[in-house]
Amino acid sequence: MSNHISDETIEYVGILAQLDLNEEEKVKAKEDMEQMLEYIDTLNELDTEGIEPKTHISDTTNVFREDVVTNGDGSDDVLANAPLKKDEYLSVPKTIG
Repeated sequence: MSNHISDETIEYVGILAQLDLNEEEKVKAKEDMEQMLEYIDTLNELDTEGIEPKTHISDTTNVFREDVVTNGDGSDDVLANAPLKKDEYLSVPKTIG
């Protein structure tokens, strides 16, 4: 096993993650972390020469569209029925002293 994690490293990671691990949990966490590192080593064996890094899983361009108002917001109709209004806004009574 080329990826050996020391007990001190497990202790330190437990402190950083604010975990109170007992001895059995520390052993299991150590085994799990070593397995993860072995898997990463396996991935590092892949030939990725000439492959562009991705930020998303699919090739997309800017999917945002321009904000275009097509039918207005109807604020004039809303204000026409408001019991209280101030300028272009609804006015509500103060509820907190």
